[in-house]
Amino acid sequence: MGILTLNNVCFSYGKNPVLKDISYDFEVGKMYCVTGKSGAGKTTLLSLLSGLAQPTDGSILYDEKDIKKIDKYNFRSKYIGVIFQSYNLLTKFTALENVVLSMDIAGVKEINKKQKAKDLLLSVGLNEDEANRPILQLSGGQQQRVAIARALSYNPDIILADEPTGNLDRETENDIMNIFRQLSDQGKCVILVSHSPAVAELCDEIYELSKI
Repeated sequence: MGILTLNNVCFSYGKNPVLKDISYDFEVGKMYCVTGKSGAGKTTLLSLLSGLAQPTDGSILYDEKDIKKIDKYNFRSKYIGVIFQSYNLLTKFTALENVVLSMDIAGVKEINKKQKAKDLLLSVGLNEDEANRPILQLSGGQQQRVAIARALSYNPDIILADEPTGNLDRETENDIMNIFRQLSDQGKCVILVSHSPAVAELCDEIYELSKI
């Protein structure tokens, strides 16, 4: 059994079914792509995986424990790192401040959080000057790197990214995908939600959702 398992997961909005009998298994050290046409339920599945919504039926297990029994705040701030399509960075803060704040919220015990944040940003390709810039002074690719560093700031087992290259040029897309590959090689479970065939081809496994 993997680090994250879906057992016959269903989800409906009222009487309208979105997902039906979804059973996926995600392991550490692998990179996955969840794909499908518009309306197939990719966004809904992301919400379920991140604990923002609960299945109508079926179960989702993290490390063999039903996430319904895990405190949702702890789940999202310790075990799973979410990278949003729109980045969701605090635009009044610098890149460095965004990462430090993430550690504060997660209760990370780190003597020098500022240095840890610098190291994380450097690991995803941002130098010290870029780390100290306000978010709105960074390019889309740089903001994506900040979002990845923020997700890594509390060392989660699982990285979940929603359309992580959707707004990027091909060269930057390759750079970002290389970062995700490095993370999976380091033992993270990386789950990408994407409609891009190029992204899917770079993953170890592809799960395709079909519209009901």
